[in-house]
Amino acid sequence: MEQLTYPLVKEIAARLGITLVPLAGDAAGLLPEAVAAAHRSAPLSALYVQPTLHNPTSLTTSRPRLLQLAQLVHDLNLPVVEDRIWSFLREQGDPFAAHAPALTHVVDGLSKRVAPGLTAGFLVVPPHRVGAVAGAVRSGGWSAGRFALEAAVRWAGEGVVARLVAAKRADAARRQRILAEELAGFAVRSEPGAYFAWWELPAPWRADTFTAAAAAHGIAVTPGPAFAVSPGHTPDAVRLGLGSVPEPVLRRALRTLGHVAARRAGDRTGP
Repeated sequence: MEQLTYPLVKEIAARLGITLVPLAGDAAGLLPEAVAAAHRSAPLSALYVQPTLHNPTSLTTSRPRLLQLAQLVHDLNLPVVEDRIWSFLREQGDPFAAHAPALTHVVDGLSKRVAPGLTAGFLVVPPHRVGAVAGAVRSGGWSAGRFALEAAVRWAGEGVVARLVAAKRADAARRQRILAEELAGFAVRSEPGAYFAWWELPAPWRADTFTAAAAAHGIAVTPGPAFAVSPGHTPDAVRLGLGSVPEPVLRRALRTLGHVAARRAGDRTGP
């Protein structure tokens, strides 16, 4: 998987005894040569990717890079797990599965689209993998409850989910504009439709000290090391969540963080 990834995936891998291999990427996405080199070193069992609105960086893999990666996994016969939980916020962009359908297992759900309490997820897998994947879901106790399943089917069929997706895309775009206004001039990476952003902090800030300084102002940010697959491979950066507070509160929080970041090194712990 990418060098930075969703922390829960790391926890699941640890519980299952899976060894994670961090793979390098660039502005276009995961590097095919990094995947190939890792596979030559010790054959990989699978590749986990977030090609659309990667969490935490919000990067979306370019189409040429997707095609290169698809050809590579085909040549290596390497199974792929494609996490598309946040992809609904982006109107355009190919899923990885469109280019490698015989190898890709798509993971998605409604908790982000609709509400956290709607714990209905779904998998789209190659036909020859249906039995094995269904058995894994059952053995892990990951099946959704009856209410969640019925609500998901009904709301999807009635267009409720589609209306919520449209509203959330518009909401995320407004919040991204606030982000761009309040943190202009800083190295903040995001996309117009994302509900989060990746901020590479100005020197001499470190992720841990900035997180502490933000907390002193009542603002929670997530330090970059929380997303690192391998310790010591994380820039001094933080993830900013944009969707959990009203817009005026978000603006004040981002403005405060900008003031904190701009302070000189000797005054980082002051009020």
